[in-house]
Amino acid sequence: MNFLASRKQLRASLLRWALVAVPLCMLLGFLVGRLAGGGPGDPWFDALQKPAIYPPAAAFPITWSILYALMGFALALVGSAWGARGRRLAIAVFAAQFLVSLAWTPVFFAGHQLTGGLVVLLVLDVLVIVTLVLFWRIRKLAGLLLVPYLAWILFATVLNYEFLRLNPEADGASGAAASIRIAD
Repeated sequence: MNFLASRKQLRASLLRWALVAVPLCMLLGFLVGRLAGGGPGDPWFDALQKPAIYPPAAAFPITWSILYALMGFALALVGSAWGARGRRLAIAVFAAQFLVSLAWTPVFFAGHQLTGGLVVLLVLDVLVIVTLVLFWRIRKLAGLLLVPYLAWILFATVLNYEFLRLNPEADGASGAAASIRIAD
């Protein structure tokens, strides 16, 4: 039996998706960040030579909070598009890119893997582009909501590369050696 959902039903579906997707994206991002540690105050990270393009530390939690909210709402738009062609694939690719995104923090900060972090970001760049295209095909607004995320991770890729270029000795460093910066 085929029938069209009413506007009220469609709004309710979007609301349900948003009430789950937005907090879930934000919560998972926050938890991974907290569990992996790192960032300002971490001896290994503090010892790294910072690239000239490195933004103030306060920019990261603000930016990621906004990006996770945008990602969650984009997912809600696509998730609530019942019957849309490619919906399941778009959600699956979103989940894959989201897991890869979450993987970067422990690889870079907990593992001290500058090269590994760069590889994760390069894979993420591709997955986000694919996700953006798939979302765009279902709901243009969902694709547009991922544009700031794509811009940020492309910037993060360049930033990660610069960290690696400036600190090759810190790639994979562990223990006491991880917190000692080798003089240039």
